[in-house]
Amino acid sequence: MKSIKLILTLALVAIFAVSCKNDKSPEVKTVEVENAVAKKLDPNAKYAKAEFTIDGMTCQIGCAATIQKKISKMDGVKSATVSFDKKLAMVEYDEAKVTPKSLEDAVVNVADVYKVSNMKTVNDFSKEKACAVDCKKACCADKDKKACEPGCEKSCCKAGLKEGEKMACKPDCKEACCIKKEA
Repeated sequence: MKSIKLILTLALVAIFAVSCKNDKSPEVKTVEVENAVAKKLDPNAKYAKAEFTIDGMTCQIGCAATIQKKISKMDGVKSATVSFDKKLAMVEYDEAKVTPKSLEDAVVNVADVYKVSNMKTVNDFSKEKACAVDCKKACCADKDKKACEPGCEKSCCKAGLKEGEKMACKPDCKEACCIKKEA
């Protein structure tokens, strides 16, 4: 019986000795990496800037960063920034290749929960978010909040208006209905 155990032990040791690789060369693994290809911008293109609000975002990385990446990859987009805190997207794009509708479609195609509103073409991007009409925070205390006249149909008074809200002019509105009348 001892000889059978000895023979089995020697057989196992021999199998392990033969099956072990003594190859000293390193194992090479290939990992696919997304290469950032530099966009070639058309020097003769006419670039426009658009700002719009994106509702439905719940986080910075999963939502805002994903939307920003999707818009940035669009052909004709020079730059794109999506701010989760401000719920604001700022995009500079070639007017010949990209339209505001295609920007909206790109956001909505990321996920059905995202809704685009207040799409506007601007000369310069906003630096800060405008205060709401009923804002009581210290940052808004000194800001002039102009209210639209009753019945005003101007787009600056209706943009982003939800049911039951009072109409309020955007801070940069120059329409007659928004100009504060002095008594």
